[in-house]
Amino acid sequence: MSTLSIYTKLETLTPDLKEEVNDFIDFLIEKSSKEKKKKIIPEFGSAKGKIKMSPDFDEPLDDFKDYM
Repeated sequence: MSTLSIYTKLETLTPDLKEEVNDFIDFLIEKSSKEKKKKIIPEFGSAKGKIKMSPDFDEPLDDFKDYM
């Protein structure tokens, strides 16, 4: 739906209905901003036990033996 068609429809409404549309638009904007704020913030330690490292993680790689 284009902005022009919305504007054309809006112009046909009575002032009372225009006010109601304005309130609804404000509601949608507020609802949209609340949805953005609902981001999940992880708590400290929430990934404990989910990440595993191999015992030889710090050992040099075989590919670099020629350079050592």
